[in-house]
Amino acid sequence: MVIFSFPLSFADFSLLLVGGNNSCAGRVEVYYNGEWGTVCDDYWGVANTAVVCRELGCDETSNTMRAVHFGPGSGKIWMDNVRCSGSESSIFDCSKTKMGDHNCRHSEDVGVVCSVQYIRIRLVGGSRCSGRLEVPHGNTWYTVCDAAFDQQDAEVVCRELDCGAPVQVLGAAAFGKGDTQMWTQEIQCRGDEYQFALCPTSPSQFCSHENDVSVICAETVRLVGGNSLCAGRVEVLHDGEWGTVQDVGWDLPDAEVVCRELGCGEALTAPKSAYFGEGSGNVWVSNLQCTGSELTLTNCGLYGWGIEANHTEDAGVICSDDSFFRLVGGSSCSGRVEVPHNQTWMSVCDAAFDQQDAEVVCRELDCGAPVQVLGAAAFGKGDTQMWTQEIQCRGNESYISLCPTSSSLKQNCTHENAIGLLCLEESSAGLLESH
Repeated sequence: MVIFSFPLSFADFSLLLVGGNNSCAGRVEVYYNGEWGTVCDDYWGVANTAVVCRELGCDETSNTMRAVHFGPGSGKIWMDNVRCSGSESSIFDCSKTKMGDHNCRHSEDVGVVCSVQYIRIRLVGGSRCSGRLEVPHGNTWYTVCDAAFDQQDAEVVCRELDCGAPVQVLGAAAFGKGDTQMWTQEIQCRGDEYQFALCPTSPSQFCSHENDVSVICAETVRLVGGNSLCAGRVEVLHDGEWGTVQDVGWDLPDAEVVCRELGCGEALTAPKSAYFGEGSGNVWVSNLQCTGSELTLTNCGLYGWGIEANHTEDAGVICSDDSFFRLVGGSSCSGRVEVPHNQTWMSVCDAAFDQQDAEVVCRELDCGAPVQVLGAAAFGKGDTQMWTQEIQCRGNESYISLCPTSSSLKQNCTHENAIGLLCLEESSAGLLESH
């Protein structure tokens, strides 16, 4: 078992936690008379755990793990019948039998988890709920070997990250090779742990970053019907089914939590009345009571799941990272219009863009009013795919992501039809240069 803590010395005594995945979780071991030994779980209570956590400089919000949750120790069992009041500065100050006197076996070794100090694992190179797994240890991050990782481990990863169930475990650095150190311990989760720190570890074979493991989890919140991953109708996963959120009580703090959970920056607006179209199936929740500081939507106050409501009241979100377009081939206020879709950029057909759309683009860019909408690839042919949906702005929207889109265009567009746009600020700059 790997040790995750520096011993804390008290004259002839020391304390550490062994077998966890961070310095504040593991089997309790004490150093006495020149030898390390374990602590028996007889009469072990919450007060004992609080003292251990405090002594190690960890948060006192904690859990006791019995029945060798972190694996059995070896050698001496130094302590038994430990009874702390909770106010002691060290476990050695608590009431207990004489050091070394006990009636226990190592199957009764006690462990603790000081949960709040725990730094969560992370997934890198994908999204909030998919990517290369990295675990914290000390002051650095470690990637995990694919040979030492299975479905039970993935269950715990996805649960800790509030990402639903695991969809797939991927080896061979599927989300890229990490540039950190390699974790050399095999993770041995049962699958029902609520934190990765609760999983025991054991020695593992040598691995390189070619073997970095990745996990894909089923996210529990998504945005549907918008023009990017960061804008759309809010849908939540419950009992294996996606459903919508009723807009009763829906406000910016609620939207703020959704944007944070999806890694989409801050909330810009919280549209109501099925702004992004009506959903189907269940309306799962209503009247959410988010303060705006929660990490996930499920952390907000809920009044049960499943309500009688009409999908005309479906709630929506537009987040700050909803970069719906860019201008290419000109300047900051002129160029070929391109929109993101499925992690790529797409040119827009000139038949799918009009003066109202241009009004919104120029406004969002702080470029004044539109001067001219230019078709026929006026700013060059794009080398991306073509956007096949018609953008249907009214012209008064603050962001183009607020504009609805139609179904696929009837006509086929090529890059000969890529739309370009010239806004007033660029036009004014050009006029000044010509004089």
